[in-house]
Amino acid sequence: MKIIARDIPPRAAWALEQAGVHPLLARLFAARGVTSHEELDDGLARLLPPDGLRGTREAAVLLADAIAADKRICVVADYDCDGATACAVAVRGLRLLGARHVDYLVPDRVVDGYGLTPAIAERVAARGADLLLTVDNGIASVAGVAAARALGLSVLVTDHHLPGDALPEADVLVNPNHPDCTFPSKSLAGVGVMFYVLLALRAELRRRGTFCELRLQGRDEAAAGTAPPQPKLDSLLPLVALGTVADVVRLDANNRRLVAQGLKRIREGRMPAGMAALFAAASRKAPVATTFDFGFALGPRINAAGRLADMTLGIECLLTDDPARADELARLLDAINRERREIEGGMREQALLLAEDLFGEGETPPAAVSVFDPDFHEGVVGIVASRLKDRLHRPTFVFARSAAPGKEHEIKGSGRSIPGFHLRDALDLVAKRHPGVILKFGGHAMAAGATVAEEHFATFGRAFARVAQEGLDAAALTRRIETDGPLAPEYRRPDLVDALHREVWGQGFAPPTFSEEVEVLSQRLVGEGQRHLALKLRHQGEPVDAIWFGHTEQLPARVTLAFRLDADEWRGERKVKFLVEGVEPWTDTPR
Repeated sequence: MKIIARDIPPRAAWALEQAGVHPLLARLFAARGVTSHEELDDGLARLLPPDGLRGTREAAVLLADAIAADKRICVVADYDCDGATACAVAVRGLRLLGARHVDYLVPDRVVDGYGLTPAIAERVAARGADLLLTVDNGIASVAGVAAARALGLSVLVTDHHLPGDALPEADVLVNPNHPDCTFPSKSLAGVGVMFYVLLALRAELRRRGTFCELRLQGRDEAAAGTAPPQPKLDSLLPLVALGTVADVVRLDANNRRLVAQGLKRIREGRMPAGMAALFAAASRKAPVATTFDFGFALGPRINAAGRLADMTLGIECLLTDDPARADELARLLDAINRERREIEGGMREQALLLAEDLFGEGETPPAAVSVFDPDFHEGVVGIVASRLKDRLHRPTFVFARSAAPGKEHEIKGSGRSIPGFHLRDALDLVAKRHPGVILKFGGHAMAAGATVAEEHFATFGRAFARVAQEGLDAAALTRRIETDGPLAPEYRRPDLVDALHREVWGQGFAPPTFSEEVEVLSQRLVGEGQRHLALKLRHQGEPVDAIWFGHTEQLPARVTLAFRLDADEWRGERKVKFLVEGVEPWTDTPR
């Protein structure tokens, strides 16, 4: 592991500070590529316009025509948090905009697999739908879209995943990663794409004179007739923020604005009843909500439904306006998440043992790791792959035997990658070099899925490692913690910790991490199973408490520490605490 400090462009930091940004925040923002105060404006007016996203105009016309004809719309969702929030945004938004018949269907992870399949298209048609709308999936569903259209359904695909060699022949495709789309924000989550479609739909309905505009035109209510007022779509932003962060897409400026606007409304108490109930079930406080709450509290509870049960539970929690029903569903999701954690714990330990069998004691791991155990749970392989990737700093795939009827000979894997290694492209190369080994695959640069015949698992593992060996050098295979350098003593204050937490941090806009040489005054193991290392440190001459979650190794007396900031309250007094991210042995060489 290597702890390194980010470059901080001095001119950018100075310009931000001159514009009124706090000196510490100015330094942090400049290190993340922000060059002007305007880039920090998170107002809705600064969002990229919907017309720039290819297909939104056509999608708006298709949906507006369907609403005008009172047609039935069925949303086909994905079974993760992005898919669930995208489905909730679609259903809520379409109803706000006048659609009277909106239903949804979410595939079963085990029975249906991922995306729109011909079988799902048949189920949608059997429900009497006229228009099939995909959210967070569909760009790879060539056969499913063809089947839906053959059944007489209109098909609108909204997705953000990378397309394959062939595009589905839907009536309309909306995807920022479409080969012909020039939309600047390629990192929109599935829920963000659906939100943009709704913005375009509202504009189309406004052009058609659907809404009364009393204030703008100075007319009285009688003159406006029975036309409804133009609905506000900002009530959907808390859901957009949750799905965006939970899907770990890059938080470019546009995504940060979406997330910031969602957080603003949540902190003001303006959110769906299900989100409020999830905050309570997770023992989190909505008035001080952060992106951390999305990624580590609400998101996992919704995802747990898709992993172990039925994502319908998660979607219903986000759709209900009944607080009692929301509380019931949130508690159920919390219980499922606890079960998920128990399953994950056992799988994680077994996966690590299997990975360690791939290299001898004292040897470095192979360039990529693939593990399979017939007892692994298909719904949890993605989380375990992420944990193993973090532990070994290697692109990692974890496979479980398919639980789908008639597919017992197949194993389904989920992969996670490290910087510098495009996971989906790697799978594409393996598939081309070894035809027939991968039955199907898809995903992103950092996360992907693959289905392999069990008899070909060893071949896949060797081929995957070979591609990684060709594409990654020693530097890329060394875990690097980028930090923001030393933390000045005057910034070690609870109010500044709160200020940092209020900002939008996440993938591509990393949360602040500092690094310094410190003395270890004392250390002890704490927590259930004694799994966490609690430390007393001397930082800049003052004692500070710290904790290193999930680590038990004892530290030497002096170390270089990479840490994030948190604040604890004890007997009415709040104190700053360090959350350890990594440790390097202390050296006398100046850093």
